[in-house]
Amino acid sequence: MKTKIFMYLFIFSVLLIIFQYVNSKRIFENSNKKIETYKEKIIKYKDSVKFLNESVFDLSNFSIENSEGANTYLENQGYNMDELIPFIKDELYNLNQVKGEEHPLVPYAASEGRKMLINTVRLINHKWIIADFSDGYFWGELFLTYEIIDGEELKFKLVESFLYPLR
Repeated sequence: MKTKIFMYLFIFSVLLIIFQYVNSKRIFENSNKKIETYKEKIIKYKDSVKFLNESVFDLSNFSIENSEGANTYLENQGYNMDELIPFIKDELYNLNQVKGEEHPLVPYAASEGRKMLINTVRLINHKWIIADFSDGYFWGELFLTYEIIDGEELKFKLVESFLYPLR
């Protein structure tokens, strides 16, 4: 009787060990598959980050924040770049609030019941600005020059503009 009990215990133990081995092997293989897919994703994401870094570098070429010549010129004039850039942008955006239907810088009439507004401003250097405008239906872009008068007043001059054609 004792031998039968030991034999059943032995067989049960062997089956339990086999079950544990098979289950552990399956879990280990699944973990390896997940690790491989994560490695592939990491490689893909590193490529994406590299591409985005190159894109950011290309876009920063024509920006006052990265123009050493423009920064030096304005700092030699006594301006703080951290205060000047937001000041210039705010002055342009404040022109959106001018009363009347016509925008002071946008040379195009808006569609009925709307007003042309400057949406995005990009300072290229210490003299030039690119801005886009829209009334929600028509849109276009402006090329402006600006001049700082007595450190407190800005004078904008429209150099070129265009309105995108409707499709």
